[in-house]
Amino acid sequence: MALSDDVHVPCTGKMHRSLPLLQRLALFSLVVLFFLHTCCYGDVGTAARYAPPYLPTTCYGSDTSEFPSSNLFAASGEGIWDNGAACGRQYLVRCISASLRHACALNQTIQIKIVDYIQGLPSPPSARNTTMILSSKAFGAIANLTTNSPAINIEFQQ
Repeated sequence: MALSDDVHVPCTGKMHRSLPLLQRLALFSLVVLFFLHTCCYGDVGTAARYAPPYLPTTCYGSDTSEFPSSNLFAASGEGIWDNGAACGRQYLVRCISASLRHACALNQTIQIKIVDYIQGLPSPPSARNTTMILSSKAFGAIANLTTNSPAINIEFQQ
């Protein structure tokens, strides 16, 4: 048999051109990557909340100009702190579940900015050892504050 992509199909007598194996694998990979990108949001973690005072912060000291005007900000937990590299990072965050029913605000995704580190918080968080500690406004934007859930499960993406 010749080294060609042309294949003779005996039952119809027609010629048919197939993609080489490498091209088929590349196409399959692109389809899988597209599916994963559109179906999966990002990393999964937990979030707690904290209330004022928010200053001073580990990242910016007492500089309030680094806080987003929306007041949607957070303190980084150990898992994303990255030796301080988390300062200033922005994440899309949404609540996916909690220990209490109806704790999550449905279909709410917010963008937060990391302004502090969990170890240096001036006020205590509602739960410890979480991925991030959200400001009261950020937590309330994605979770029902009246549920008294100390922490929620989140999906987040930088």
